[in-house]
Amino acid sequence: MTDPPAVSGLDSGLLLRPVPGGNAFEETVQRLLQTVRLGLVAPGERLPAERDLAAQLNVSRDTLRDAIASLAEAGYLVSRRGRYGGTFVTAVIPASPGPDGAAPAPGSAEIDDVLTLRDILEVGAARAAASRVLPAAERELLWASLGAVREASAEDYRRLDARLHLYIGELAGSPSLVPLLADVRMRVNDLLDAIPLLSPNIAHSDAQHEQIVLAILSGRAGAAAQSMREHLAGTALLLRGFLE
Repeated sequence: MTDPPAVSGLDSGLLLRPVPGGNAFEETVQRLLQTVRLGLVAPGERLPAERDLAAQLNVSRDTLRDAIASLAEAGYLVSRRGRYGGTFVTAVIPASPGPDGAAPAPGSAEIDDVLTLRDILEVGAARAAASRVLPAAERELLWASLGAVREASAEDYRRLDARLHLYIGELAGSPSLVPLLADVRMRVNDLLDAIPLLSPNIAHSDAQHEQIVLAILSGRAGAAAQSMREHLAGTALLLRGFLE
């Protein structure tokens, strides 16, 4: 019998950072929920061991257990005992319903808001990442992130796409930026889930992703920012076309 799937080393810990004081339980729930909903730990994968996760988040194990129990009750996590036990992401992630049980339709103002914020954060992140001298390990992870998106199935595409974009944010060098990117990405994903996944768009996005990554790896900050801006503009056109 083989071990169940564990967390991939690729980007899975981006949001599992020390939480600020004051609202440790709520912050822990938010970090875990973002990690799960953005697919940084995929359905069926295992979270880090409790002691390691508590250390990563800088919270007590009691606080962590309370957060895990709350998310298990909500249907996001499941705990298993035994040799191959641990805390796992459920196979099917619950949807985020509106007040009447159905996802609310976004308005034009909401779409404009999230897309404008995304442009500000992600274009800046790409520019900042390309302006840094990246260690070999970070360069390899960025290239691996790109490869994972290229090889993704339709089912996994948006999850791995989110990983790539968040990792670019990580490479910008500002720890405070990644949680902001996660927030806006969750809002973007809610919009993307309301439109079809189009094969020609995936092929175009893959090409744009490569342009962004190559610009970052070669230290061309202006080109990285411009490539990211063009990439986001394409997604914005589809979202506005389908949803407005």
